[in-house]
Amino acid sequence: MSRRGALQAAGPLLAVAIALLLGALCVAAAGQDPWRIYARMAAGTLGSAYGWGQLLFKATPLVFTGLAVAVGLRAGLFNVGVEGQVVVGAFAIGVTGAGLSHLPGWALLPLCLLAGAAASAAWAAVPGALKARFGAHEVINTIMMNFVAFTLVAYLGRFAFEPETVHTAPVGPGAVLPRLDGLLPALRGSPVNLALLLAALACALVGWVLFRTRTGYELQAVGLSAGAAEYAGIPVGRRQVHAMALSGALASFAGANSVLGHKHFFELGFSGGVGFLGIAVALLGRNHPLGVAAAALFFGALSYGGLVINPYVPKELVDILQAVVILATIAAQQGVERLARRLE
Repeated sequence: MSRRGALQAAGPLLAVAIALLLGALCVAAAGQDPWRIYARMAAGTLGSAYGWGQLLFKATPLVFTGLAVAVGLRAGLFNVGVEGQVVVGAFAIGVTGAGLSHLPGWALLPLCLLAGAAASAAWAAVPGALKARFGAHEVINTIMMNFVAFTLVAYLGRFAFEPETVHTAPVGPGAVLPRLDGLLPALRGSPVNLALLLAALACALVGWVLFRTRTGYELQAVGLSAGAAEYAGIPVGRRQVHAMALSGALASFAGANSVLGHKHFFELGFSGGVGFLGIAVALLGRNHPLGVAAAALFFGALSYGGLVINPYVPKELVDILQAVVILATIAAQQGVERLARRLE
């Protein structure tokens, strides 16, 4: 690894170290021993198979949303609408799984995943097309489309939800993603399911597309310099739409983790900000599939660890750590780039 590459790899580690240090100061200010609290957090998440199962369950949707944000950033597009895309995709999955519940699993499960991916991809492609055609800023468009997505799904739910509820009917048995505790009894009780393997496959496929295909090369070329890419004959607008559509399709699988692997129905409010947290995952993972997977595990550990230590410190400590990680990642990245240029 080159000196520049080593410095860039050290940036996220430095950000995590800064966040943990500031978190320790907050714990001390609350009158608790930071080392004792961190030890409890580590023991609760990493010290048992059940803790690992909870960590992996919480990390699974973050892999998908982190990849969704990372693909957009690689193409020079900041997709802030992943939360809405998750909701749209999950709703399509839930409606398909409930409406076609009579189908066998070999047909129903792929149909649910395809319906979710198609709905989210189409939803995300809209701001991509506006960017390509009119130059409309994707950040503003994707933020606004989050609110449109929430409202539209709530309205359509009037026709799809069970009476006097805010959730659809259960999906058919063939659409259920099996829980992994059936294969690994030590995980018994944790909701981690086959979506975890889909997340690993998504990392591999995104890495292959970005670094081994012409389309991936063109997406990254557009992200580095749209003007230079256009001069080289790359269809900039088309690639921007493709990047947003791929981003949306990836986001839909975060919904599959809940709808098909955990609750087995779509419910309003299930996402809990996982799309927005995907931005932090992508930034910490430096928009690389392997980095995104590692960052998702870290944030998954923070999420479940916050529940473990909640009897001792306020749960807002986890929110503070997540915010500090984001700020420290941005600051560390700028410092690393300046140091690398100086050394060169």
